[in-house]
Amino acid sequence: MSDTFTHRRVADVPHALDDPQALAAALGGRTPALFLDYDGTLTPIVPRPEDAVLSDAARAVVRRVAAVLPVAVVSGRDRPDVERLVAIDGLIYAGSHGFDVEVPGGGTLENPVSGDWSQTLDAAERALHAGLDAIDGAQVERKKFSIAAHYRRIADADYPAFRAVLDEVGGRFPDLKEKPGKKVFELQPAIDWHKGKCVLWLLQALDLDRPDVAPLFLGDDVTDEDAFRALQTVDGGLGILCADPAEDPARETAAAFRVDDPDQILTLLARLAGLAEAGGEEDAP
Repeated sequence: MSDTFTHRRVADVPHALDDPQALAAALGGRTPALFLDYDGTLTPIVPRPEDAVLSDAARAVVRRVAAVLPVAVVSGRDRPDVERLVAIDGLIYAGSHGFDVEVPGGGTLENPVSGDWSQTLDAAERALHAGLDAIDGAQVERKKFSIAAHYRRIADADYPAFRAVLDEVGGRFPDLKEKPGKKVFELQPAIDWHKGKCVLWLLQALDLDRPDVAPLFLGDDVTDEDAFRALQTVDGGLGILCADPAEDPARETAAAFRVDDPDQILTLLARLAGLAEAGGEEDAP
């Protein structure tokens, strides 16, 4: 992919619900294929990742849109974890930032970078626990293809010690790379793979790289910017950011549209479902 992408301040990105005609024009009559992040997109951000439970109302909206449009959930969580939380059959689930993909019917798709990283990750996990367990509020979350070090619940005064541990462990494991997120850093295999590469690969693997399909990635985190940038390279591809510009006025994004919060994500999904159910005869989402 090209390294030249368009970024704008979040406040300058058009709101997908306030300007539905602009979104309809961007879709250009194509059928949306939806790629959905989980935490912060389908559910609000919570202090502990295990508490991010999908509401019944949200599940109903996702189930409705998945009945009429292709839907994949692409999450940094382990695939079995996000599959359990969403609990909707018939979706494509991509966990660990796209390292682990399952398609309806229980089949898996081996992506170009699948491999066994367990020994390296096991050793790095032990090192992180050794350094972080003494810091109140720090949380080490082991996943199949990565390790997340959460600092949302630590005191500001403890952040330098937290950061020092991450730097020390990262230096000991050059085969791993650090990926920042919202109050979290993840150690992942140091290979050229992320949510954006996963989405482009899924479009090909699922025969969705067609001129009549508009791939949309809906996400909130900085890790989702990889997908927003990737879709700038696809005709009809659109990133939709879930973020209130008032919360981070300096943030820039490669997304084409935005909404403010997960509730508005669900409203947008319901509108897209309604458009598909009507056979595309409505004027706008």
